[in-house]
Amino acid sequence: MAELIGQILGDRYELLRELGSLPGRRTYLALDRRRYEQVVLKLLLFGSGMTWDDFKLFEREAAVLQTLDHPAIPRYLDYFEINTPDLKGFALVQTYIEAKSLATWQAKGRVFGEEDLRLLADRLLDILIYLHSRQPPVIHRDIKPTNILLGDRSGHDLGKVYLVDFGAVQTAIAGSTRTVVGTYGYMPPEQFGGKTLPASDLYALGMTLIYLATGTPPDELPQKELRVQFQPLVSLSPPFIRWLEKMVAPALEERFDSATAARQTLKQLDTSPHEASPITKTPPYGSRLQVRETPQGLLVQIPPVGFNVGLFFLIPFAVAWNGFLVVWYTLAISSGFWLMAVFATGHLAVGLGLIGSILHMLLGWQVLMVTRKDLRFYEHILGFRWRPPKVLPLEVIEQIEFQPQGTYCDREGDRQDLSSKLVIRAGSQAIKLTENGLGVTSRDVEWLAYTLGRYLGRRVIQARQNVRSV
Repeated sequence: MAELIGQILGDRYELLRELGSLPGRRTYLALDRRRYEQVVLKLLLFGSGMTWDDFKLFEREAAVLQTLDHPAIPRYLDYFEINTPDLKGFALVQTYIEAKSLATWQAKGRVFGEEDLRLLADRLLDILIYLHSRQPPVIHRDIKPTNILLGDRSGHDLGKVYLVDFGAVQTAIAGSTRTVVGTYGYMPPEQFGGKTLPASDLYALGMTLIYLATGTPPDELPQKELRVQFQPLVSLSPPFIRWLEKMVAPALEERFDSATAARQTLKQLDTSPHEASPITKTPPYGSRLQVRETPQGLLVQIPPVGFNVGLFFLIPFAVAWNGFLVVWYTLAISSGFWLMAVFATGHLAVGLGLIGSILHMLLGWQVLMVTRKDLRFYEHILGFRWRPPKVLPLEVIEQIEFQPQGTYCDREGDRQDLSSKLVIRAGSQAIKLTENGLGVTSRDVEWLAYTLGRYLGRRVIQARQNVRSV
């Protein structure tokens, strides 16, 4: 309604520009001509698709805002009826917060790293603790990137965080409305049935953080058994991923039961690396890694790659190659062509190496064993070690690197996909594990890097992979 710009409502509020609109609702930036300060006017107008439920929600928003007093929540200022020849309805006035929404920041290209996401989560959980501790608890029901405002950065600080738009707010009291409100993708399963609890806001907050981490709206993320599969799309530490998974668990009993519990767990993610931690025993969902703690230390068994499409062509080739060379070698020996026999022997060694590689892909396990004194890495096929083990004394292990997946372009513009890599550095020695050489995923490699870091008490750094130009 551009024609409303410039009009004065309630004998004092001059409409400056429209901030948003929904059927029956309009939100404007306005000037309070008595106080000469900017305010936000939310209008509920009769007609234009307005329903009785819209009116009840609008009244509830005004009533709830009057009871709230938190620096990160807009303050209630006024509420009045609109009755002009052109407009009929109600207006809610609240303080104006000069900050952009998370959705706007994301659209402008701002990147939210893990440190930013943790700070954001901590501050929003502080707001939810305040809301949920009210009597009765106040449930926002529509937490999403457009309803969270973030101020400009101040030095290394994230910026001030605000929670706005209480148009879907509900108080958790018996007999309250079971109207289904919220935004698809950010709503937990129970909210579709009209049931909302404080834990419902936690789900929406978790989905908001996942959106910022992936850049993908939650309703576009793949799902498996109602669980969003965001993990392959992010470069976050395994502890934080686990925390997010618990925030957005579809079943209420698997989710945090309160904002206080979620915040306490968030603050305790970086515990001492020597403490027993469930993360050392719980690989990512669906992982093929086998991890367990023994009396000797931490044992990590990495499964073979297994059969794949490449082996479908490689195995017949290897059999044919070695069969041909055996025939060649036999004929050369029986005919007395010793030079040809020597030549065939060299090629046969290559062929046997090819067979060994195939057996390694099908049956070869890799093992990392962390004891109190050292870290040992070896490979075996059917229990037989086929390469000398690498042993790194713990005192010389400097750091652990996780090199995430990436793409490299050479000077000719050809693209090359880079698999994720784990590097354990100890002076001039290093143990390197690459995703495409293991029966694991990039997420497994990342989880293993942070698990070893916590277990060994070494810092984990993310590093770009070095690729030489050709």
